Amino acid sequence: MSGPVAGGSYRGRVDSTERPRGPHLEWTVVASDIGPLFLAATPEGLVRVEFHAGPDRIDRMTRQLVSRLGADAGRPAPGEEELLAEPVRQVAAYFAGSLRRFDLPLDWRLSSGFNRQVLQELDRSVPYGSVVGYGELAARVGQPGAAQAVGNAMGSNPLPLVVPCHRVVENDGGIGGFGGGVETKRQLLALEGVLPQPLF
Repeated sequence: MSGPVAGGSYRGRVDSTERPRGPHLEWTVVASDIGPLFLAATPEGLVRVEFHAGPDRIDRMTRQLVSRLGADAGRPAPGEEELLAEPVRQVAAYFAGSLRRFDLPLDWRLSSGFNRQVLQELDRSVPYGSVVGYGELAARVGQPGAAQAVGNAMGSNPLPLVVPCHRVVENDGGIGGFGGGVETKRQLLALEGVLPQPLF
């Protein structure tokens, strides 16, 4: 694709006579039980998820992604997603309670080093309906005592929800922090049956 997509326009779009800057990046916003979610994907896979996707946050995210990935970005019309068709379907299934594990290709370019190692271990080893302590996750990657660094890795997660940093809690059982807000973390853990559903 080399021009605007129905429902949005490319950010960082180049003139058609110039060489493209890089691979295409597709983004959209989907409704969810925890508010609007920003999803972005490249041909390699899902690259970014962001909670509470209001207009200012969407604009900031698309600009950052274009800058960091060197990609032209566009928003397809609903139902016309190519790169995001399966992520959109799986997110809807997760919130409907019919999906317990995301099965998507992931583009890890926005994470590196220790952070990526920890996030990949989390994705592999902490299933739906369970939690892990920061210290225990540090030990699983061979860094016992690095609980604070694990917390930093969770805060850097470019793929929250799909790479389930909401399942990482304090070692004493406290819920811990969360980039999407503690209430969002509570809602996700309640959805997965870890915490009771709120009465009101």
